[in-house]
Amino acid sequence: MKNQLIKNATIINEGQISQGDVLVRGERIEHVGSSIQAKPHDEVIDASGLYLIPGLIDTHVHFREPGLSYKGTIDSESKAAVAGGVTSYMEMPNTLPNATTMEHLEEKYRLASQSSYANYSFYFGLNAQNLEEALRVDNALVCGLTDDGLYFDQKDSLLCNNPAYLKELFSRSGSLIALHCEDENIIGKNETAYRALHGKNIQAHMHAEIRSSEACYAATGRVVEMARLYNARLHILHVSTGVETSLFDHAIASGHKRITAEACIHHLYFNSGDYGKKGMRIKWNPSIKSEQDRVQLLEAIRSNRIDTIATDHAPHLLTEKLTDYFNSKSGAPSVQHTLPVLTELYHRGEISLEDMVEKTSHHPADIFCIRDRGYIREGYYADLVLFDLHAAHTIAGSDLLYTCGWSPFEHETLRGVIDTVMVNGSMILRSGKWTNQRHVHRLIFNQNR
Repeated sequence: MKNQLIKNATIINEGQISQGDVLVRGERIEHVGSSIQAKPHDEVIDASGLYLIPGLIDTHVHFREPGLSYKGTIDSESKAAVAGGVTSYMEMPNTLPNATTMEHLEEKYRLASQSSYANYSFYFGLNAQNLEEALRVDNALVCGLTDDGLYFDQKDSLLCNNPAYLKELFSRSGSLIALHCEDENIIGKNETAYRALHGKNIQAHMHAEIRSSEACYAATGRVVEMARLYNARLHILHVSTGVETSLFDHAIASGHKRITAEACIHHLYFNSGDYGKKGMRIKWNPSIKSEQDRVQLLEAIRSNRIDTIATDHAPHLLTEKLTDYFNSKSGAPSVQHTLPVLTELYHRGEISLEDMVEKTSHHPADIFCIRDRGYIREGYYADLVLFDLHAAHTIAGSDLLYTCGWSPFEHETLRGVIDTVMVNGSMILRSGKWTNQRHVHRLIFNQNR
């Protein structure tokens, strides 16, 4: 592999924006400087006019393989992720079979080693029967424990609504625990009331009222309180309301917090007013809520109450979405447009470029204790993204790489176009064109969380 020298880039890294060069030797960054001289055998990449950032680390995706590959595969969805600037991902356990045993978990690692376009890790799934096995997970090899996408027991309940189990988990586990928090009693009462009023004719916008802010705040508050009691390492997934953000600390650096929080791009981009034109296409759990909630989530990102930005990429067939409310699947594909959505928010004055990189690269690496990734630093893996901040692109169905073939971002015009993506020193996307290079690794973590 030739040395690769990226020249004249505008580098966004560690809270600074500067002009510079980056020399890559093999898999790693060898030198970062302002005027690195090319040697005869170096491959020079002229990045004039382009921005250079560390590759995004998406800590929350659903890629559907094994068992649900008609919706998505590791191959298709990880390629889409790279197209969205994501060079590493962490995938949820609600594949078939669920990744709730080490045997099933390791099978996913085997599949990814053969077909992934990006670096990978997989969560171990929690249920009512597997606590003892979950407590034996090797933190160096597995990103964390989660219930996301799973039902905790045969009552179809979320783990956040099972305090006895949470007490055992929080008091005994040394792993990062990532949870989906919504109060099912509140949701159940709301659903009953809406069924009585509307029968089967519940409209998409009512999803925000059924899976309400109250349901999110009640569950998140309860879980955060218990995690603090046991000093557990808790990560709250897809925070969707402004009121929840008051539960999180902003005075401690994210890498030192015991309780951290994630926002997702759909909650930052859409609001409840978009149900009118997007309908069930933007039905997620937790629901997309008001414009006020969206604005407050962005403020929480700026104030460091929210620590990371992810996608919750969750592909379904469009036929599974465009049906009545009770049969419409929750979740949607989004990972292919992660970076362009965020750069569009930058152009709207809603997020800084420095915060964008911090929440998608630096903080995920710090919070999950990923070794040698998430920064443009000498000695770190060369996971790098070059993009044109000012070019605009209107998303068309023909552009999509997802197996499911659709996106809620179709027809949206986003300012920010990805030019080149490097994973472990291999340029997998070059000047907007795919290469034949694919060189990825299983993510490795520090043992102590």
